[in-house]
Amino acid sequence: MTKTPLRLTRAQVLGFRRHVDALDERLPLGARSLRRVAWAGLQDSMPRAALLSIHARVERTEPSTWEDSSLIQLWGPRYSAYVVAKRDLAVFTVGRLPDDDAGRRRAELAATRLRTHLRGRRMTYGEAGHALGVPPNSLRYGATTGTILMRWDGARQPTVWTVPPPEVDPFEARLELARRYLHVFGPSAPEAFARWAGIRRGGVAAFEALGPMPVRTPVGDAWILPQDEPAFRAAPTSVAPARLLPSGDAYLLGEDRALIVADAARRRELWPSRVWPGGVLADGEVVGTWRRADEKVTIHAWRRLSRATRDAIESEAESLPIPGVQGKIVVRWA
Repeated sequence: MTKTPLRLTRAQVLGFRRHVDALDERLPLGARSLRRVAWAGLQDSMPRAALLSIHARVERTEPSTWEDSSLIQLWGPRYSAYVVAKRDLAVFTVGRLPDDDAGRRRAELAATRLRTHLRGRRMTYGEAGHALGVPPNSLRYGATTGTILMRWDGARQPTVWTVPPPEVDPFEARLELARRYLHVFGPSAPEAFARWAGIRRGGVAAFEALGPMPVRTPVGDAWILPQDEPAFRAAPTSVAPARLLPSGDAYLLGEDRALIVADAARRRELWPSRVWPGGVLADGEVVGTWRRADEKVTIHAWRRLSRATRDAIESEAESLPIPGVQGKIVVRWA
């Protein structure tokens, strides 16, 4: 007899995600905490978004924290810029190695060309691409071999260099990537993982190999890791008064957007067709959006907020560790 799927409420799903993502209570600064908050990677496509994601989760985050020796920067899921733990290099690269022969050949050729040209040097990927006679963006495909690292400060082109390939079985790396995705983004579906990771059939197969547990949420059927069930059932012990999540933050990257923001008009504001703003999280709910221009942070609240909540949001904004900003951050309410 088929077991009836576990029913999860919206509060249970969001409470679980905030808990595993360290959004209810900041972690102490250190390599262990940085690895935990980068468990599914920290997207850094918007300059220093990864740093702001760390700040929302880790105490005493400074402008240079994203450069901690325990972290590296690479082209991760969907070939976007990501910051991940150095020891997790294989998970976010080899774990996404294409299944098809053509895709693998493309990845290996890009990596081989770059390694041969650089010969231990570092240079911008624009210089490397032009010297090789290929579009610089095509070098990103070599990232799935685990041999290409990069540094992008947001103002200039990424600087690239090569490292020895990780000694890991590609399927085991992919299985671990799927496990991390489901732990951070769950409940979810195999197709959603495949889209996030940029791997098609192999992504679905890895997801299913985890033996996920079926659940029913307010927005449809999905799956979770069986070992996560107790945490879904547990009530949150605390909820942070305010967090400012940058564009591309893991909490906002799931495909079940209607679960996070029920109002369709508000969803269009948080996830527009062009450049996304950040999300304002207050007392466990997304209550508005925010954008920054130099030292000015503009907050657009979706409803009237209490004075205490406004103070908490302003305090959070004023504590943002933004590189290059001199003086106090100025908060404006739209």
